[in-house]
Amino acid sequence: MSGHDPRASSAANYRAFARDARGRSPHYETLSNQVAEDPGILGFLEALPRPKRQPNLLFAAACYLLGEPAELGGLRTLVSERPDELTRIMLARRTQTNEPARCATLLPVLSLLPQPLALIEVGASAGLNLLVDRYSYDYDGHRVTGTDPRAPVLSCQPRGQVPLPARVPEIAWRAGLDLHPLDVTSDDDVRWLECLVWPGEAGRRERLAAAIATARADPPRVYRGDLLTDTPDLVRLAPLGATLVICHSAVLAYLSAPQRRRFAELVGVLNAAWISNEAPGVLPGVVSPERDGSFFVLAEGGVRAVALADSHGTWLDWLP
Repeated sequence: MSGHDPRASSAANYRAFARDARGRSPHYETLSNQVAEDPGILGFLEALPRPKRQPNLLFAAACYLLGEPAELGGLRTLVSERPDELTRIMLARRTQTNEPARCATLLPVLSLLPQPLALIEVGASAGLNLLVDRYSYDYDGHRVTGTDPRAPVLSCQPRGQVPLPARVPEIAWRAGLDLHPLDVTSDDDVRWLECLVWPGEAGRRERLAAAIATARADPPRVYRGDLLTDTPDLVRLAPLGATLVICHSAVLAYLSAPQRRRFAELVGVLNAAWISNEAPGVLPGVVSPERDGSFFVLAEGGVRAVALADSHGTWLDWLP
């Protein structure tokens, strides 16, 4: 998504985030544009480390403290009267949106790989996207039944010749890696995940709650570690006889360009299928068609774009 460029000013980033939120969250579209014009809030942001000035992080932290999505007045009050609390939350927490519906865009690619799979997700947050086989799916009437009948049904609009599978992939082993893993059994971590949901997006909060309930029944293992240094150690835990898959969604945008190149070099020597789901331009080796609006590029091997996808998994446009 275009809402965070570490080289841009805070005002520019908040205007970009407003464009991302257009048609998706009118509340955040308005608030982002207001923040971009507010000297007091911009001044507060400038006192934070640059990676901590993100709109998603500010709005989630405000929601965490206020108990509801912030209006401009509430945000101004936090900045002027409770700046230490707001700073503490923003420094301690990260933008770890764990949208389970992204599994609907990953499913067709995972299903094309030789089964079973040993699935590793880097930047896994609470690991909800590791449960791709437990969820069920509805691609405009094409139903795919997951292994957990209590898990949510994820809806996704297919466009183009999407290779829709007949069944979910077979996951022999799964594990996640995150700098600061979130625990689905922790009420406080779950509250943070809820605060990251944008107001106005129908069904997202309910989908998140259902996915968390699914995960709590048998929590995925998410290890604490850095994807640049600890991925090989995790790979060594994967069982032999399964196709090793390394995947991620909306993760590499938070790395610098040199760090992205290092990660690409690292994955290149791990003998794994690499599935990335990132904004255009995040992986320089992935060339995608020019399109208007906000979307992710689903790619294989860090080089071949196979589809364009909604950042929250509501549609998947397969490339010819």
